[in-house]
Amino acid sequence: MIDLELDQGLAVVTIDRPHARNAISLDTMGELEKALDAAAGARTLVIRGAGDRAFVSGGDLKELAAIRTEDEAAAMAWRMRGICDRIADFPAPVIAALNGHALGGGAEVAVAADIRVAADDIRIGFTQATLEIMPAWGGAERLAALVGRGRALLLAGTGAVLDAAEAERLGLVDRVLTRDSFEEGWRTLARSLATTPAGQIKRVVSDGTSADEAVRAFARLWAADAHWEAAERAMTRRK
Repeated sequence: MIDLELDQGLAVVTIDRPHARNAISLDTMGELEKALDAAAGARTLVIRGAGDRAFVSGGDLKELAAIRTEDEAAAMAWRMRGICDRIADFPAPVIAALNGHALGGGAEVAVAADIRVAADDIRIGFTQATLEIMPAWGGAERLAALVGRGRALLLAGTGAVLDAAEAERLGLVDRVLTRDSFEEGWRTLARSLATTPAGQIKRVVSDGTSADEAVRAFARLWAADAHWEAAERAMTRRK
């Protein structure tokens, strides 16, 4: 089951499959696609799991066990890779709120987001190698972009599982919060990104944005009413 919360520019997608520790099945993929369609236009997108045990525990092995041929496996991988690509390419900032462990495919979903915020008691790892397979949803490439080629090979090749502190040290996680402050913390961050020009900044920091495009984006924001209203408030406070 996928829940979608829409609130003043903030879209929160929650994967809620407690019986499977929020693992991804084919039906879950379909629900994720619909949720991303419905979240179009949001100024910040959050992906999270329900509960406090698992963000996403990977692919649902019991349900995916029916996939046996190379062609079937490729079709499944392409479909979920496309969903992760949609998360990565979402026009606004995307936060993965790691409420619980992110393992295997769950780590791939996490690295598709722009920002990863983790509770301090979670663990994250690209554990596919322990099943004699490899990441196929774009996670290996995104992991390499985050931590470097050598570390990506070391982590994904061995299936190592990291605690939150080590993941933050390596740059795999961006912010670690105590468990008791986690829910409020990620929501505060998400709302702050939803009320700033973060979408424009995301485009600028993404690969391929030229200096001209960056300056023009700034100029559009400068000329907009929202900027002058904010500037007026700032000048009033200073007086």
